[in-house]
Amino acid sequence: MQTLHDPARRGFASDNYSGVHPEVLAAIVQANGGHQTAYGADDYTARLQQVVRGHFGEQAEAFPVFNGTGANVVALQSLLPRWGAVVAARSAHINVDEGGAPERVGGMKLLTVETPDGKLTPELIDREAWGYGDEHRAQPLAVSITQSTELGTLYTPDEIAAIAEHAHAKGMLLHVDGARLANAAVALDAPFRAFTTDAGVDILSLGGTKNGAMGAEAVVTLSPGAGEGLVYLRKLNMQLASKMRFISAQLIALFEGELWHENAAHANAMAARLRAAVEQLPGVSFAYPTQSNGVFARLPEGVADRVRDAFFFYDWDASAREVRWMCTWDTAEADVDAFAAAVREAVGA
Repeated sequence: MQTLHDPARRGFASDNYSGVHPEVLAAIVQANGGHQTAYGADDYTARLQQVVRGHFGEQAEAFPVFNGTGANVVALQSLLPRWGAVVAARSAHINVDEGGAPERVGGMKLLTVETPDGKLTPELIDREAWGYGDEHRAQPLAVSITQSTELGTLYTPDEIAAIAEHAHAKGMLLHVDGARLANAAVALDAPFRAFTTDAGVDILSLGGTKNGAMGAEAVVTLSPGAGEGLVYLRKLNMQLASKMRFISAQLIALFEGELWHENAAHANAMAARLRAAVEQLPGVSFAYPTQSNGVFARLPEGVADRVRDAFFFYDWDASAREVRWMCTWDTAEADVDAFAAAVREAVGA
């Protein structure tokens, strides 16, 4: 097949824009050939269970799915009865970037809270965790947090533990949207279980696609009270892969060794390099700390459109001239330096 795109072109719009890491592609090839039992009863999905337990503990169980939205919907659906609701930050991916899937497909009510930095706290959760026993109100029975958040900020292990303790005391379960869980682990310099299993998280969505996979995520259950019906919910939500070995092989390639860490560390480092290169430019400021692989900048009038002629990226809040720049596993130093030079030229520095 003819290559239809320019492989040298780089952008800073999303960590979904990058290609597949060569080691992940090689893993798909290695898993090919011959016949394996379908729908997860294969050798690669069995091996993935061992890999996941190495990171999250012996009680963990992984359910591979196609994408992050599917992982979130299936995970949250498994926590809730039909009358259940989820407390989340207003900026959370499940609220603003999943097309209403949690509510329309998952059948749950989202109770969202405004936050200054994308992070919930026990006090913020209580703004919506009320009305228990009121038949007129969807019952708040789960909390969902994102690590790292949609604004690039991080929860510490202690912050997550405090949320888990607070949620459990109210009879709620805790879900983590971990589309960028690897970036968070690198930034925190902590193993996954330190801010998930050991902090009291009940279930999480484990991301692979943004960190070098072709299209591989998993729902991971961490506590006995989580994941009820997952064996049925994947099929119900069209997230059950027949040739699951090819999803599991990708996640094995990422998480069995250090590839997940290398990719995420590189992406985080490129974001830090980008911020350092432009933070002294006139008129450039930042909306949030750069703690993982995203930079949220505010630019002078017209600068974003001039830079976008060469490097594509998204406006985050156009009214505030706020943009989002994402780095990924294959962002090169030269890409960052060229982009920073384009910003420098556009602001007239």
